[in-house]
Amino acid sequence: MATRERAALVNSLSGFKSANLVGTASQEGHCNLAIMSSAVHLGSDPALLGLVIRPGGDERHTLANILASECYSLNHVNADIVAQAHQTAARYSRDTSEFEATGLTPQWWPEFPAPLVAEAQIKMAMRLREHHPLEINGTHFLIGEIVAVELPEASMGADGSVDLARAGSVALSGLDRYHRVRLHKRMAYAKPDLPPRELG
Repeated sequence: MATRERAALVNSLSGFKSANLVGTASQEGHCNLAIMSSAVHLGSDPALLGLVIRPGGDERHTLANILASECYSLNHVNADIVAQAHQTAARYSRDTSEFEATGLTPQWWPEFPAPLVAEAQIKMAMRLREHHPLEINGTHFLIGEIVAVELPEASMGADGSVDLARAGSVALSGLDRYHRVRLHKRMAYAKPDLPPRELG
């Protein structure tokens, strides 16, 4: 199988993934923004998310900025900004800000050195906790701690869960398919002595 077709196939096999814009800034003050679909939940206390980054291509500036500043942002892609978010995957020069190139707006939080995306409904300030180069394929696994979150109040449930469909977050499959999501059903906590049941 040709390299490009193999990449398209394998990128689809893990199923639907979250679509996030990763915001960083260089030590010279240049802003960078890159779409990624590799964020994974690692734990809630401390609140940790993992992120896989390739060392080359359009993600190379993001990796360099994170390792230098140890700060970055994760911003959910929503239906209104899919085109701009997808365009951040283009290989812009280091001196070109993807914010300016795509028309997205950098948002700054006090005492946090990485830009967030103003148009995102759910956004997180992240601090790098661990960096693991992966020998098997040359990628890098980053573990970040969530230090601050902004999300729509209407999407937050009484139990602390977030209704991502209500927040407008989209899912990504493969390299280029973006999906609107809707809630199908919620299920109660599974117990061995009780049958499955839906939550109201």
